[in-house]
Order: sequence, then structure tokens, then C-alpha cells
Amino acid sequence: MSDQFVISGNLDRAAAEPFEVGVVQWIRRPGQGDRDDLSAGYWFISPEETPGPMRVVGDADETVHILEGRVRIEVEGQDPIELFAGASASLNKGVPATWTVLEPTVEFFVYS
Repeated sequence: MSDQFVISGNLDRAAAEPFEVGVVQWIRRPGQGDRDDLSAGYWFISPEETPGPMRVVGDADETVHILEGRVRIEVEGQDPIELFAGASASLNKGVPATWTVLEPTVEFFVYS
């Protein structure tokens, strides 16, 4: 196997598939390129698709960039942050956070 691995994709909601909440268009699935701990894709979510605020404890480090919409992330002991188109955030693995989807959102994410 070569150490070189390159994959690309264009934003295409029609290529998305069901996820824990909302749908995801994978660019790099977990395990591709022999890297179980690295994945990336686009998350499509609307407030109507969520059960309200969602408590999430990440299985991996997560970096997100909002392409459309708006979400709020609340980590205990810190001021809430609101992310909107053009904004990014990065959370360490295991950090409990409450996510609230405020508007229909498209997010690019990387799990590592």
C-alpha cells in the first residue's frame, strides 16, 4: 500500500446519507487511507431534525467550519459560542458540549 492517499469531493446534499442526526456527505470515511482516526465531510442539519439542544461528548477531536446557517455550542464553565457562515471552532476529544442548531446549517467537519 502506498503512503499517498488523496480524496476530494464537492458539496452535494444529494450524496448525503443518514447520520446520528441530520445527514452527512462523507469526503473521507473513517478508515479510508488506513487512518481509522481521521474522517471529514459535510453535515446538513436543521432545527426540525434535532431533539432540541443536544449534549455531545466527542469520540474524537473535532474541527468545524460553518458554510451556511448558525449553531450554538455550550461547554460547561465557558461562555457559549455561536458559529455562523464563515466561523470555525475546534473541540478536543471527550469535551462535553451542548449543541443547538439555530438555523438550517451546512457544516464542514474533520474528526481526528
